[in-house]
Amino acid sequence: MRPQKLNSIFSPISQLPGVGPKIEGLFNRMGIYRYIHFLWHIPYNLIKREKHRNIHEAKINSLVTLKLKILEHKPSRFKRQPYRIHCLCEDTPIDIVYFYARHPVIRSTLPIGKERYVSGKLEFFRNNFQITHPSHVIKAEHLNEMKDVEPIYGLTAGLSQRIVLKYMQKILTSLPELEEWIEEKYTNKYSFHSWKESLLTIHNPENIEDLINNNIFRRRLAFDELLAHQLAIAIIRNSNQKKRGISFDSNQKIVQEFIKSLPFQLTKSQLDAWSEINNDLSSDNQMVRLLQGDVGSGKTIVALLGMIQSISSGYQAAMMVPTSILANQHFKNISKLVSSLSIKVLILTGKDKGRSRIEKIEKIKNGSAQIIIGTHALIQDDVSFKSIGLVVIDEQHRFGVFQRMAFTYKGLKPSILVMSATPIPRTLSLAAYGDMDESRITEKPIGRLPIITTSLSIYKEKNLIERLKEKLKTNNKVYWICPLVEESEEIDLKAATIRFENLKNIFKNKVLLIHGRLPEKEKEEIMEKFQNQDFKILVSTTVIEVGIDIKEVTTIIIEHSERFGLAQLHQLRGRVGRNDIQSNCILLHKDNMGENAKKRIKKMKETTDGFEIAEEDLKIRGPGEVLGRKQSGLPSFKLADLSFDSDLLGDVRESVLNTISLDPKLKSKKGENLRHLLYLFERDVAIKTLMAG
Repeated sequence: MRPQKLNSIFSPISQLPGVGPKIEGLFNRMGIYRYIHFLWHIPYNLIKREKHRNIHEAKINSLVTLKLKILEHKPSRFKRQPYRIHCLCEDTPIDIVYFYARHPVIRSTLPIGKERYVSGKLEFFRNNFQITHPSHVIKAEHLNEMKDVEPIYGLTAGLSQRIVLKYMQKILTSLPELEEWIEEKYTNKYSFHSWKESLLTIHNPENIEDLINNNIFRRRLAFDELLAHQLAIAIIRNSNQKKRGISFDSNQKIVQEFIKSLPFQLTKSQLDAWSEINNDLSSDNQMVRLLQGDVGSGKTIVALLGMIQSISSGYQAAMMVPTSILANQHFKNISKLVSSLSIKVLILTGKDKGRSRIEKIEKIKNGSAQIIIGTHALIQDDVSFKSIGLVVIDEQHRFGVFQRMAFTYKGLKPSILVMSATPIPRTLSLAAYGDMDESRITEKPIGRLPIITTSLSIYKEKNLIERLKEKLKTNNKVYWICPLVEESEEIDLKAATIRFENLKNIFKNKVLLIHGRLPEKEKEEIMEKFQNQDFKILVSTTVIEVGIDIKEVTTIIIEHSERFGLAQLHQLRGRVGRNDIQSNCILLHKDNMGENAKKRIKKMKETTDGFEIAEEDLKIRGPGEVLGRKQSGLPSFKLADLSFDSDLLGDVRESVLNTISLDPKLKSKKGENLRHLLYLFERDVAIKTLMAG
């Protein structure tokens, strides 16, 4: 149960005076539901107002505060005309201007004959001074309530800075006094102030230095957030390690025979990863392991070894993937590979309805289905396994931690193997996957040729078309990637639909189009046609980025490559080069690229190493973009920014390890303080884990 002293900042925002359903909905749109969410909504800039006795001291287009005498109201005759209030600043005429104004409110706020302090942007329009929509209109006795410096917050349509400021200040006055949870040696090392003082300073900045990334107040709060995140991970990990999992038969006879039967040789990197996985599976503890590997590195075959080990020990194995297209691909490939072992493979996706679904669910339940491949359908309430031993989750960044844990609550405690073909740097890996052990596959399959990457100005596409005509006389196929589905008026890009029509005019009936807005069934039909029929070019958006393998595709053209991030370019490139034929990646770009775009394209031409590319991507774009704020499987920090704060992770990690070793249940005084921290950053799952024992 949340400590009583924290209740005040966890109140719903509907309890704020004046917050009705409309304003509440606008705040919700910004991710603000409780008082605490206001606190993490930190300003990104500030404004400074200057008080002047007369207009002639002030600068045009600057923010000013002037003492004005109200002379006359001139309401607008028509809706689109401005409402003007004629005023005097000492002896100088000046107008206050409103558009779409409510007349009674303005008349009561600016009564004729009275003096008011008015703050806003000073303009000079048609030989007349004016302030349009002033931010403040204040009586003389309340002047000290208006600050010379005000923070600027991110907004949504319908909300003003004034409203956000009003409620932010109310909430800041209710901050509780909390005892320190950071060890003294770290507060001294970084010269940290208390969390309360840091919050108050961030929301009441005196100068721009109080808001920049390296200021000590933001850094203190970043340390808090990283500490809460890593501590929560450590608590969950500690709990999982104590859970008895399924101990698989250490006899690898079937697995070794399967490896010998493969038509290709496994790399040393694959065998090392399998050794680590097998050690986990043979122990009594529940395995939770991340298998990272570059695109085309052969992660799936390593995962399959684990699934065969599970089945040989008398258990089922499941593989969850993000799309039905990918599920079908894995189903076909795995079924073919294990055909000699008489293992029964089943596929379950959201497409399965009625009788077909009922029959498949029954096979999963009675154990006649041994390897089950599917989408989110695998974790639906009506799906139960007879004896699930291993769960493989492909493309982890498409799933969240709770989806990962859903299998644990289906009866047994299966081992979890998470696969990611999106290499991420070690600092981000620690932040994102700290609850898992990690294996890496760093080699490409034996005999695979490196993809040749070149860049070409989009204005030379005619030359490219001529080269394609020659290339497509053979069995080779081509992906042509476009960043948009439809033409945009705002962004000068050729959309996939336009490119499709353009290529169809040249290559006639050899071209297909696929994009994310098509129904799932239609996408599958198009991919089937492209793979098995005499189509040569597939024009696509990034829908083909994840997992789809067609060996005949030896060229990928990425149009407007300057618009893509490094990791995404690398993922797309990985859709070719799946056989022993030389493959090519052509990066079409505009001529006047920015510096970062030039860096990305240069790096793509220099290396095909996904881990090296990930490190470079981190340098160029920062972790927010690399991880993707929308990707549910990865943390989205409110205050921490790993491009600035990665140096804190070592000390955060050290602090967490010390805490877990000395006080794993957080029962000491310091442990109680750390519980407050976990609640503040809503790491409630860690608290529940502690309470569950």
